[in-house]
Amino acid sequence: MKRAFIISAILILSACTQQALQTTYDKQATTIESFVAAQMKADETATLTRTGGAYRVTLNDVLDPTRDSLGWNGKVTLRYALYILTGSTLSASNLVESIKGGDPVTLSMEDDLLEGLKMGLYGVQPSDEAYILFTGKYGYGNREQGMIPARSALAYHVWIESIEE
Repeated sequence: MKRAFIISAILILSACTQQALQTTYDKQATTIESFVAAQMKADETATLTRTGGAYRVTLNDVLDPTRDSLGWNGKVTLRYALYILTGSTLSASNLVESIKGGDPVTLSMEDDLLEGLKMGLYGVQPSDEAYILFTGKYGYGNREQGMIPARSALAYHVWIESIEE
């Protein structure tokens, strides 16, 4: 009898924890949607792409279907700034890392990238400037990573230099 009570208590606690985590991710999704809406309002030429749990707002979308786009097996060379998304704006206070002025990095889509970053990069084209945003569910999840707290929503501001398949 005592064992059944303990198992029931563990199951209830687990369900409450899962519900709290989902509530956190739902609030982050609302924050992301507010950020996206503000960007789309500020730049009427911006376009929104949603792949899985990632949002990409492309600021200078040329809409040229003849340009190459990044596929699931490709590589991308880019510069970026990484922010913890804590509100509807990005500022120095939530900047984690920036290599906009430094040497570009080349990432392979086959590498162990954050799921949200991989989904957001899918389909980018050379010379794109974009914001890629996703909840903590598609970032580091329950793991803390350096200055990034566990379950943090992230925003990448990316400048795409080139892609290759």
